Amino acid sequence: MTFAASPSTAVPTVQAGSFLTLHYRLAGPAGDVINTFGGKPATLSLGAGELSPAMEQRLIGLPEGTRSTFQLPAGEAFGERNPDMQQWVAARLMAELGDPDERYAVGDVVQFPTPDGLGSYAGVVLEAREDGAVRFDFNHPLAGQPVTFEVEIIGVL
Repeated sequence: MTFAASPSTAVPTVQAGSFLTLHYRLAGPAGDVINTFGGKPATLSLGAGELSPAMEQRLIGLPEGTRSTFQLPAGEAFGERNPDMQQWVAARLMAELGDPDERYAVGDVVQFPTPDGLGSYAGVVLEAREDGAVRFDFNHPLAGQPVTFEVEIIGVL
């Protein structure tokens, strides 16, 4: 009787283009910005822009089941803060995009639709004027800051 060799039981590793199921945490000096640990894991495709290139690079080669923490220096994860990303949005546009009676306070996070209407991006209120115009910071909250990136690779396809 002849037995066939069993299929390889090699643990899959993260490669460019891998589809991942993972838990992750992003934190800056002020604490967590995103943390999926203790909740539903995230699913993403490496290279699709869901994580910054610097974070994706840290994942390449990690085997399924790995839990690691990386320290990324200021500006590496989300770039430096760009003053051009702080912009005034006219009251007319704010009313068009949302509730015309809404009043915004410093620190509020407001979602805006992308021009194609398929996604969204967020801005943090820096200042609101009496005429209804609002100045937003569209930089990523962790731009220009050191970032702790903790990850647990649950599955790799």
